[in-house]
Amino acid sequence: MLEEKKYFYLLIIIPIAVLVFILLQLWKRSAQRKFADKQLLARLSPEKSIFKPILKLTIWCLAIASLTVALVNPKIGTKLETVKREGVDIVFAVDVSKSMLAEDISPSRLDKSKRIVSEIINKLGSDRIGIIAYAGRAVPQLPITTDFSAAKMFLSNLNTDMLSSQGTAIDDAIRLAKTYYDDVEQTNRVLVIISDGEDHTGGAGKIAEEATKEGIKTYTIGVGTTKGGPIPLKRRGITESYKRDMQGEVVITKLNKKTLETIASEGNGEYIDGSNTEAAVEFITSQLNAMDKTEFEAKKFSEYQDQFQWFLGLGIFLLLLDIFLLERKTAWLQKLNLFNEKGS
Repeated sequence: MLEEKKYFYLLIIIPIAVLVFILLQLWKRSAQRKFADKQLLARLSPEKSIFKPILKLTIWCLAIASLTVALVNPKIGTKLETVKREGVDIVFAVDVSKSMLAEDISPSRLDKSKRIVSEIINKLGSDRIGIIAYAGRAVPQLPITTDFSAAKMFLSNLNTDMLSSQGTAIDDAIRLAKTYYDDVEQTNRVLVIISDGEDHTGGAGKIAEEATKEGIKTYTIGVGTTKGGPIPLKRRGITESYKRDMQGEVVITKLNKKTLETIASEGNGEYIDGSNTEAAVEFITSQLNAMDKTEFEAKKFSEYQDQFQWFLGLGIFLLLLDIFLLERKTAWLQKLNLFNEKGS
């Protein structure tokens, strides 16, 4: 496990240092040849080592690599064990259709949806979560897991370009969610659908009703306004135009509250207005806390230990070694003549 991967960018210093070293050596050799021939230079500086500068460069590169790894702070799980946890299985189905780009709710419907889910995750305890993305069809993003960090990573990557088939197939998302709950004894199953409610397939309410027979309680969170807004077409974050229909008119997408209310009602859950993030998160978490918790097993590392100290120590040792490593020939190495430096 690597704690701060961003520091790996510091390794770019190594090839830069090697390049500078090579250019410097070529410049030195050119300047020396202009000053005197090779034999005269050897007589003027008999103690100058050819090998030592290369060795010092190697030590510096190793020191930089060691200190960089220390900053990254690798961790090792010392023990994998099975632990007992109590919680609810929650699947988030997030609408990623183009209508979610509308900015009638700040900063956009999709960004609002991701923020709501992220805030709910922050409030969870020992629950398990899964993520589904859907537009014209539903696709799995993250299976049921206790890894909240992975959940947030997958959540942040959701975007309206990830599915080529457009539309809003809420029924397909519910069908897929039914396959997520792998524990036959787990009765506390929750599906949270976040959408603007523009269902282009119909029948989602009936599928939600069928899901209740498998112990799945469906909540819906509406993002958007009934007044609606245009769908911006952006390039590099700048709005260039708005989506238009076949007649050339700007498409106005509106929150379909009625559809989401019907799905929640048929799914034995409730509809929540997503315009107020804090209120929506508070309502969902209060509902989850009121549910009976079911015990399940989860494997995890019982303890992670920092390993940065080994690389920090090695880096400091190499830097100290470089201080005492002069560019002159070493007497005992001269006797061994390992690098064929006698008489050079």
